Amino acid sequence: MVTGGAGFIGCALSTKLANRFDRVIVIDSLHPQIHAERKRPAELDPRVELMVADVTEASTWAQSLETARPEIVVHLAAETGTGQSLTEASRHAIVNVLGTTRMLDAFAAVSHVPERFVLASSRAVYGEGAWRSKTAGAVTYPGQRSKQQLERAEWDFPGLEPLPMDAEKTIPNPTSIYGATKLTQEQILRAWALSFGTIVNVLRLQNVYGPGQSLTNSYTGIVSLFIRMAKEGKSIPIYEDGDIGRDFVFIDDVASALDKATATDLSQSLAYDVGTGSKTTVLDLARIIAKRYGAPEPRVNGMFRNGDVRCAVANIDRTVRELEWRPLKSVDEGIGQLSEWIDSQLG
Repeated sequence: MVTGGAGFIGCALSTKLANRFDRVIVIDSLHPQIHAERKRPAELDPRVELMVADVTEASTWAQSLETARPEIVVHLAAETGTGQSLTEASRHAIVNVLGTTRMLDAFAAVSHVPERFVLASSRAVYGEGAWRSKTAGAVTYPGQRSKQQLERAEWDFPGLEPLPMDAEKTIPNPTSIYGATKLTQEQILRAWALSFGTIVNVLRLQNVYGPGQSLTNSYTGIVSLFIRMAKEGKSIPIYEDGDIGRDFVFIDDVASALDKATATDLSQSLAYDVGTGSKTTVLDLARIIAKRYGAPEPRVNGMFRNGDVRCAVANIDRTVRELEWRPLKSVDEGIGQLSEWIDSQLG
C-alpha cells in the first residue's frame, strides 16, 4: 500500500513495486496542485490499484482495509513546500501529521500490523544543520537565519562553514513548518512501531527532480522551473548571492532507494540520507540549464525566502553501505534527461 502514490515519486516507484508484489494499492487524493486534471496519471503502472481518497479521513482507511491487509506500507502522502508551509501551516499539519495518525489508528482498529513501513521523509528536518568553525573546528548549530539577517544580505554565519547532513550525527532542527511536520511523522511512526512490534525505515530525501515532475506546481522544485524559464529565453533569477548549496538527486535513484527500503532491515534508531552526496550551487545549476537552451546569463537578484536553508547536502556513506544502494545519475545527465522530457511535453 502506497499513500500519495499517484504523485511524482509514487509513479516512478510503481513499476518496481508491481514487479515484486502480487497486489499494490495506491491511495491518493489527486490534489489539484499536483494533478491539474485530477485523473489517473499515465505514469502510474497499470497493474496498480488506485483509490482516490483523502488520507486524513477515517472513512478512507476503513474502506481501504475492508479487503486489504498490506504487508508493506510506503508512506509518501504529504504536503510539501517550505515557503508555502509558513502561510498554510494548518494544511501541512493536517495532511502530514493527522494523515499519519489516521492511518495508524485504522491499522490498530482492525488489529493488523504491517511488516514494515517505509517513510519518505525530507532533508528539511535538519533545518540549517550543523556548521563548523573555520578556525577552531568546533561544531555548532547556528539555527535559523533571521529575517533581519537576510535583509542585511548576511547569507552565511560568520566564521562558520556548513557540514553535510548526516543522520548519524546531525541533530534535526527544522526551520520550516513543513520540516517540523516531517520530523513529527518520523517520531509518530517510530513510537507506534516500537509499541506494536514492526519496522520503520525512514529515508530523508534531498532535492528530488526528474521527468514526471509537475510542471504546474511551483512548489515541486526549482530544476523544472529553471528549465521552463530558460526554454522561454528568460534570464533565470537567482536568490541571495547564488551560492545556495543543494543536493539534487534524480528521481530514478530515489525510486530505487525506496524500493530497496521495502525489502531491507535497517536500524530504526536512525534515518537514512538519500542524495548524491555532492553540492551544486543554485547559480551553477542555473548556468548549466541556461547554457543548454542558449538563454541569457542567470541574474543574481539578492532576494530571499524565509525558512530557506543556506546549504543542504547529504552524507550518504551509511545509506550506500547498509541499503546497498548508490545514486547513478549525475546532475548534468539528470538535467539533460529532464530537459528532454519537458521539451517533449511543452514542445
